[in-house]
Amino acid sequence: MGSPEFALPALRVLIESENDVVGVVTQPDRPAGRGRKTRPAPAAELAAERGLPLLQPANVNTEESLAELRALEPEVLVVAAYGQILKQPVLDIPSRGALNVHASLLPRHRGAAPSVGAILAGDTETGVTIQEVVLALDAGPIVAQRSMPIDDNDTTGSLNARLSRIGADLLIDVLPGWYRGHISVTPQDEAAATYSPSVKREDAVIDWSMTSTEIWRRVRAYNPWPVANTTVRGETLRILEAWPRSYAGGEEPGAVVELESGEDLPAGADFAVVCGEGAVAVVAAQRASKRPMSGKELLRGYRGLIGERLGT
Repeated sequence: MGSPEFALPALRVLIESENDVVGVVTQPDRPAGRGRKTRPAPAAELAAERGLPLLQPANVNTEESLAELRALEPEVLVVAAYGQILKQPVLDIPSRGALNVHASLLPRHRGAAPSVGAILAGDTETGVTIQEVVLALDAGPIVAQRSMPIDDNDTTGSLNARLSRIGADLLIDVLPGWYRGHISVTPQDEAAATYSPSVKREDAVIDWSMTSTEIWRRVRAYNPWPVANTTVRGETLRILEAWPRSYAGGEEPGAVVELESGEDLPAGADFAVVCGEGAVAVVAAQRASKRPMSGKELLRGYRGLIGERLGT
């Protein structure tokens, strides 16, 4: 049971193992991309490619969907970023139980957007948890965990790509022992639980009164979706990459200022935006309906940008 790219490594290792994958459950086909053409979820495409039975219920908890699941007679459900809440009748179907591949070190960052939450919180490490699925959100006992560092250049996209591979490896390592009852599970510490809920488009609108560190984290956390953004002269500007720096020039938050020559910043940065504390150098950005460009290219395309105030 999984839908986005994150689910693919887990599905692949199950297909390539000695396990019998009796079916794949994903979200229904939905509009995607610039043309908003209806497309299947990545896991649905892989299932079709491998000739596996595919279920795409709009609501997996309906009686019709439950009947289709029961007909598959699964012993284990493996869940990886499926995208729907599983109610108890679903969890009662597999004879051995259900495992979830979750992209955080539970109980930290339960919820739909754990990698986003880890970057926003300034965590220096994250990881994957294989947990037993229970009715409460991401609260089931822990079967195994594996950690990895978060680099300063990491985005949600880069974290999820690495975590999906780590999660698939960990899943296939522990599944046989767990299935046979040879692995002892560990209850989660409820007192240490934190939550990272689903991201909304409006979350990515930049508030320049925040500190440069907070804005830098948001640029990374909301990449690849929904992408941190602001406005300049009434036009939406997506900030793809930025870097925090100290600044004490006195301008209002959102003011565009020149970078001093010789500053140690990533290639492409050619101007900065004042924040509530400090400033962020814009390394890469994208104007509406235009290609991504470096900060230097953007500055050339906007005459008189220095001195403008973004987000007004």
